[in-house]
Amino acid sequence: MTRTFVLLGACLAMAAPAPRFDAWHIIGPGGGGALFNPAISPHDPRTVLVACDMTGSYISHDAGASWRMFNLRERVRFFVFDPIDPHVIYAKAGSLFRSGDDGATWRAVWPRPENIRNIWLGDDHAEATIDTAVEPRGEITALAIDPADSKSLYMGVTSNRRATALWFSYDAGASWQKTADLAGGARQIWIDAHSPKGDRTLYVAGANGIAIREEGRWRSGESPGPLTDISAGWPATGAPVFYAVSGEKVFVSEGGIRWQESPLPGFHGQARAVATSLFHPQVAYVSYSGLRAPLTASLGVARTSDGGRHWDLVWQTSRDAGGNFHDPWIVARFGAGWPENPRALAVAPGDPNISYGTDDGRAIGTLDGGKTWNGVYSEITPDGGVTTNGLDVTTCYGVHFDPFNPKHVFISYTDISLFASENGGRSWHSATREGVPGAWVNTTYWVAFDPKVRGRLWAAMSAVHDLPRPKMWRTRSTDAYDGGVVQSDDGGATWRVAGQGMPPTAATDILVDPESPESARTLYATGFGRGVFKSTDGGRTWTVRNSGIDGDKPFAWRLARGSEGTLYLVVARRSDDGSFGNASDGALYVSHDAAEHWSRVALPKGVNGPNGLAMDPSDSRRLYLAAWGRSTREGAVDGGIFLSTDAGTSWRNVLGQDQHIYDVSIDPRDPRVVYAAGFESAAWRSTDRGLTWKRIRGFNFKWGHRVIPDPVDASSIFITTFGGSVFHGPAAGDPKAIEDIVENR
Repeated sequence: MTRTFVLLGACLAMAAPAPRFDAWHIIGPGGGGALFNPAISPHDPRTVLVACDMTGSYISHDAGASWRMFNLRERVRFFVFDPIDPHVIYAKAGSLFRSGDDGATWRAVWPRPENIRNIWLGDDHAEATIDTAVEPRGEITALAIDPADSKSLYMGVTSNRRATALWFSYDAGASWQKTADLAGGARQIWIDAHSPKGDRTLYVAGANGIAIREEGRWRSGESPGPLTDISAGWPATGAPVFYAVSGEKVFVSEGGIRWQESPLPGFHGQARAVATSLFHPQVAYVSYSGLRAPLTASLGVARTSDGGRHWDLVWQTSRDAGGNFHDPWIVARFGAGWPENPRALAVAPGDPNISYGTDDGRAIGTLDGGKTWNGVYSEITPDGGVTTNGLDVTTCYGVHFDPFNPKHVFISYTDISLFASENGGRSWHSATREGVPGAWVNTTYWVAFDPKVRGRLWAAMSAVHDLPRPKMWRTRSTDAYDGGVVQSDDGGATWRVAGQGMPPTAATDILVDPESPESARTLYATGFGRGVFKSTDGGRTWTVRNSGIDGDKPFAWRLARGSEGTLYLVVARRSDDGSFGNASDGALYVSHDAAEHWSRVALPKGVNGPNGLAMDPSDSRRLYLAAWGRSTREGAVDGGIFLSTDAGTSWRNVLGQDQHIYDVSIDPRDPRVVYAAGFESAAWRSTDRGLTWKRIRGFNFKWGHRVIPDPVDASSIFITTFGGSVFHGPAAGDPKAIEDIVENR
């Protein structure tokens, strides 16, 4: 989008809390989104891994004090440590990956690159569908490594027919042999280290219970019911001990055949996740909610040290974090219930006093058996603010700079709304504490400053996040969306709703006419499902300006303004089925009379998913269009970046290898330099006005949003993301950056 970027007189100070292998840094408060799949190394409990559902994964080598994000192009479903080699880790994302250097780099194990016939990135999130030439084909659901032989792997694979099979590899995943069908599925596999090496005893957890292979024969025991979580540990002698959650209750089994309920203390406790120590199974932790002991409902974590006969509430919270829980900022800002109780738990195999959990906003950990717990996702700074320690799980849209104060910066976020820094990014604080309606403290899509009045700014906010992704509007009418525009006259310290005449709406953009009177600014805002709103009195009153826009509920998404006042409107697509040439197509409109009337601009042939537009500041007829590809059986088509040199009369595709481009932006210092980002693990840079493009090396987060040139340092840029906060780094990329995924040797 075209915006006015003000050159600032001082450098933006970027914290670098976590070690990276390139020149990029991630900024923000840390945390803020759901995390999953904690895993602790059996060799060094200071090494911990977690993953989020926004494609980012994170590794810590210092017990959560700092984290390094890496990206394997898809959400990681599980991690497995090699029981022999402390440097080897496996991760299941779209493929099965292996790291041989403590998680620094990753190589595909299966499918192997030479066995892949095609990869389609066809759906709205550009998730991969992989066509392989050899078996096994399907979704990898579980992996186990022989405790005496790192090359011997067992893998559960569910095919397109929903049938699950067990596969074995004797050569570290180079080749596979099918060994059994698993009617109950395979969500986890364990190998009995005490069993004969040539005929291992296996335990396979399925959807409802455990299947056991012993002496070449399979048998299954009782089922406690559908399993929502399961964990196992081996005592020094005897059968393994299993803990499971089913129907929000805890069950325990010695050997996996018969189960016994293990009730939590108090009343009505609802179990969510459970984990035990691999070598100390008498100790286990369970995540619970709704527990009354005696009256007030609480959530937290309980611990057993006697195999589930008794449970102690080692972390219990109702309204605050709990007396033994130290949380950097989420509880103080949003309350103890906002992140909920842990979705997943892990216990160190060699030390049952070490446990980590992940919930809807953070990672937490204890090193003393639950006596104390700490949020390990952020750091409190000396000035009372917070800063990331590398565990960033937040979708963001823009980095917004105060034109009067180079150290006053905002980041517009999903779920945590709007954060501000007063010291150039060294620390951050929530900027929505006063005056913003509670429901709107979810997402801030954009911020606009008054270019002449110090302290005055407007923000487009919504109770609905992640627009314009189809998952948000498929099953919910935009009539029910809440949100609007808020105004601050004190630099974002306090806010008030700006707007008679604007009904509740998901406001997704706000634009200021810099040539309008300071006392009565002309503003434009988009309401997703309602259209364009205009104010000529600084936001006190609004009127709808949809004349010429097709349909009665346009998905008005983004605005752009040229130097001479021409306005463009991007209307998002309202279909997700690959169709084209119908009323659900997205659209591009132009207005030459301050939004009084709109005229449709023809999109490039085949394009119906416009997502962003930028105008060359030196030539208003030169337009760059970011387009989201349509999903087809052959993958995404008709996406990328399109260039027009005649104000949209004609277009040509100038970047087609990336079919999911979210936005395009122009460096205000040099219109020859154009940037773009999207959902295919890349950001792009052109130095010849969009004619040719080069990937920005070092940025490989799967889901990028937009590139924002650093207004202080011409050699740096910011990149906002769908789930990884904000990256800050070299505009031309880091030529020495180590990629997360490297080619097999």
